[in-house]
Amino acid sequence: MIVGELRHGQLAIIDRLRETVRISEGLKINGNLDPVAKLRGLDCLSRFGERLQNMHASSVRAAGTSALRRARDSQQFLVEAEEALGHPIEVISGIEEARLIYSGVSHSLPPNDGMRLVLDIGGGSTELILGLGVLPKALESLHLGCVGITERFFPDGALTREAFEAARVAARLELRPVKAYFRDNPDIEAIGTSGTINSTARVAGMLGLTDANQLDAEVLEKLIERVLGFGEIAFLSLPGLSERRAQVWPGGLSILVELLAVLRIERLQVSDGALREGLLYDQLGRLQHEDARERTVRAMQMRYNVDQLQADRVAELALTMLAQCRQQWQLDTPLAGSMLEWSALLHEIGLDIAHDGYQRHGAYIAANADMPGFPSAEQKLLAFLIARQRRSLETRSDNQLPAEWQDFALRLAILLRVAVLLNRSRSARESPMPLISVSDDSLHLQFPAEWLESNPLTVTDLNREREYLRGAGYDLTFE
Repeated sequence: MIVGELRHGQLAIIDRLRETVRISEGLKINGNLDPVAKLRGLDCLSRFGERLQNMHASSVRAAGTSALRRARDSQQFLVEAEEALGHPIEVISGIEEARLIYSGVSHSLPPNDGMRLVLDIGGGSTELILGLGVLPKALESLHLGCVGITERFFPDGALTREAFEAARVAARLELRPVKAYFRDNPDIEAIGTSGTINSTARVAGMLGLTDANQLDAEVLEKLIERVLGFGEIAFLSLPGLSERRAQVWPGGLSILVELLAVLRIERLQVSDGALREGLLYDQLGRLQHEDARERTVRAMQMRYNVDQLQADRVAELALTMLAQCRQQWQLDTPLAGSMLEWSALLHEIGLDIAHDGYQRHGAYIAANADMPGFPSAEQKLLAFLIARQRRSLETRSDNQLPAEWQDFALRLAILLRVAVLLNRSRSARESPMPLISVSDDSLHLQFPAEWLESNPLTVTDLNREREYLRGAGYDLTFE
């Protein structure tokens, strides 16, 4: 965990807390988290929660990565984890993790307008990011981590040449499909970060094998020879290597040496910046209206040929209605406005596939696309809203929305539906801005005098919508 503070326009790190939990070590054969690993994680989060107890929720970002992406019981664990921490926890995709890592690295090093390749070996995944300056251009997250490789190829703790060779072959095979994207650029600056790479650089430096901030293939081969000399992981002890890191270092070292070989990296610079720093800078960007999610939404509009004028009309009306009912419907959070606006801006992305059932196509895209800046839960909410913009209003969530979001999501969906309905003519003329009043389970729309009489097709649509909403437990009236 890191804590930062904005001072004179610059982000200053004022505190760092680090604990090795390795929750991915607890993933059992059935895909569930091991109770002992969960307890380690919850104890750690409780301690972090003490440090964060006086911080406002909008100032805190917490993210879960590979283990929580893979665990079948991650939702159950997240409930306990959020209670222990006292703040929401986002489960981010591998691509989003890679984007944030690149942000953390690029903000932690001197400016460079050239190409950068960033590598991060975690417990359950390895991220590779190719970027230009501060902008990532290609991102990849591989199911290749130091915990999994150590458990698979060093299961009894024996440090043998055969085990290392098998681990390296496995890493090489995993890297082969992506190597073309990330190598063969002579001017590239290669940077490594996070636990495995930082620990390796520290050990190599303390052994006098290299400068503490750089690694190369020759140094890594020498380290493997040193490790082989210990015979067992239980006896592995080197300066700069913690006992807990030593337990998974053989797997991490196997991945690292193959990364340099497969990607033809002659020299790897080591950086302290990584995911946590990336989260901090991303949060700062949101607070300063430089939200990566905004860029993602606009990029998706372009990619799926969205009629941006129509999308903007729907978004404007939806937000106008939200402003009138946010208090009564408990939608008075920044997330409510953002998700309603983004769902309106993307509500027609499914049209690029087919008109029939386009809301379903759009929801599938929103749920499964790589969407930089969006954590998993927000993507699910976006998909929920897009799927329910028209036709039957299914109240049950088929994509595992958090239970506390059910009413929240349904009410946002109702506002989106009304905004879509009232803009059905796709006219450049200004849509009516009805006055809206709500109660727990009802919605009343009041239109300008005589407007309904001159728009009979809209009246027909509103009557049909009344039936859809009744099926979801809401009453719609209008005049």
